[in-house]
Amino acid sequence: MNNLLYVLLMGQPTEGQNPLMSFLPLLLIIVVFYFFMIRPQMKRQKDLRKYRESLAKGDKVITTGGIYGKVDGLKDNYVIVEVDNNVKLKIDKSAILKDSSDISTAK
Repeated sequence: MNNLLYVLLMGQPTEGQNPLMSFLPLLLIIVVFYFFMIRPQMKRQKDLRKYRESLAKGDKVITTGGIYGKVDGLKDNYVIVEVDNNVKLKIDKSAILKDSSDISTAK
């Protein structure tokens, strides 16, 4: 990355050309990456963090491993998820993905 920056900087500006104009394409690329890739990803992470903090007993969840279940208990770092009758799993909060309330197969 640094080598590419040096190559861009090595070009000699012609007489009367504004040096800022040579950086304009690079600045435009950075702005596009921020608004189309970085900002939406940060928003998704913030929404997921809020969802994990707002979990309550009885909420239906899906884990990163694809396990569907219902929250049976909450602790600081983990959640007890009831998968079936009398089958409970202790799962880290960071493994909870989303709400599965629209899926009828979760119990």
